[in-house]
Amino acid sequence: MPRYEFRCRACGDTFEVSRPMAEAGAPAGCPQGHADTVKLLSTVAVTGRGGGSATGGAPAGPASGGGCCGGGCGC
Repeated sequence: MPRYEFRCRACGDTFEVSRPMAEAGAPAGCPQGHADTVKLLSTVAVTGRGGGSATGGAPAGPASGGGCCGGGCGC
């Protein structure tokens, strides 16, 4: 079940609430009894296995120079 982080505006306490995604936007009361809370924006880091590049783990080829655009088109 996802965990959502909230902060109480009255006492400044930060706390987490576990709830279904369907209830993600519902208000949450502070554990100290205060009602004025705000949901914090949490970040999630997702990493793949193997540490390869976005091209499926194959190493990048050598950089080719040439032209004003830096590619191999010869412009």
